[in-house]
Order: sequence, then structure tokens, then C-alpha cells
Amino acid sequence: MEEDEDIATILAFWFGNTVRDASQIPGRMSLWFSSNKATDNEIALRFASSVEQARSGALDSWRQKPDGRLATVLLLDQFPRNLYRGKPGAFASDAEALEICQQSIVDKTLLALAPIEQVFVLMPLQHAECRDLQRRSVEEFSKLGVRVQPSERHYFEGFIKYAQLHKKIIDRFGRFPHRNAILGRTSTQEESAYLAGDAPRFGQR
Repeated sequence: MEEDEDIATILAFWFGNTVRDASQIPGRMSLWFSSNKATDNEIALRFASSVEQARSGALDSWRQKPDGRLATVLLLDQFPRNLYRGKPGAFASDAEALEICQQSIVDKTLLALAPIEQVFVLMPLQHAECRDLQRRSVEEFSKLGVRVQPSERHYFEGFIKYAQLHKKIIDRFGRFPHRNAILGRTSTQEESAYLAGDAPRFGQR
């Protein structure tokens, strides 16, 4: 089926061999989290139309199975951060991705995926500007860290630390200050002072 092929193409691009071999995770981090124009351009060339299809609801049938949900979350939550880097579109489908994330936790579809795949289903929690959801994010990433094989656990420690970092920012400000200029929000004095320092911007300039 073409649908299955499209899902497989998205997952192969994003995960490479990391699903079968966790030792490949460090070499994939730059693709996932660095601000890289070459990666942005490749995602735009290969997947921009799929992102818009996912946003329009044309790919809702993908949500009926775990790998389809994962691919949909990537299209709604991760790829927009490359396609619309530094623009409001980077966050425009976060809420929809979060809905899939939460559903996957509740119905345990999440657990049908490999640990590194689970990381990206959980990312919408980490991206949420909500203290309760940030607390849930740390809880879920911590649970994932326990679920992985002991020999692979160190590969997932960084994801837990980043969940904690995101929570710390939301606990302090209630939102991500680095998004303010992008979204046309006025920063408070405290946020401005924070941004003037070495504040993380998570790839969004």
C-alpha cells in the first residue's frame, strides 16, 4: 500500500538504523536537533507536502496504527520546526501532535514502538507551554528511561535531561520566552533579561 510506503519513508529518513541499534543514536542527534540548512532543505523538498496533508487531516487514517501515529507526530511536531524555523508555522500544529501523543499514552499504543520511536511520540509534551504537561513530560521520559535495556539506558539520559530543562523554563515563565518574538508576544522584563543571556532557543532563532 502507498500509505505504508509513505510511512516507512518518513520513519527511515528520521530514524536510520537507530531503531535496531541504539548505539547509532548519538550520530543522529545533529539531524534531529541541530539548526542545519541542508537538513531543513531536504525536509522541505521531501516532506513539505506531507506536512500540509497531515495538517489538513488528509492523513488521519494513519493514526489507526502505531507507526502511522509516529509518522504523523513527526509531520506535525518535528518537521515544521525545520520547515518554518524561526516562524510561527514551526508551532502551528503542536496542539494536534499533542493530542496524538496523549492518546498514545492512554491507550498504550506508545508501548508498541521501539524506545527511540517513543521519544518522538512524547516530544509534544516537551514542547507544550503548560506546567502540568511539562510535569507529565518528565514523568513519561523518566518511565521510558526505566523501560529501555540497561545496556542502552545511557543513550536516553540526555532526553530525560532535556525534558527537565524544558520543565524548568515553563515552571519559571509559564511559556518559552524564545518563542515570544516569533509569535509576536511581548516579553516581560524577566524574560528579556533571560533571553539576553545564554538562554537555549532549541534551534528557533
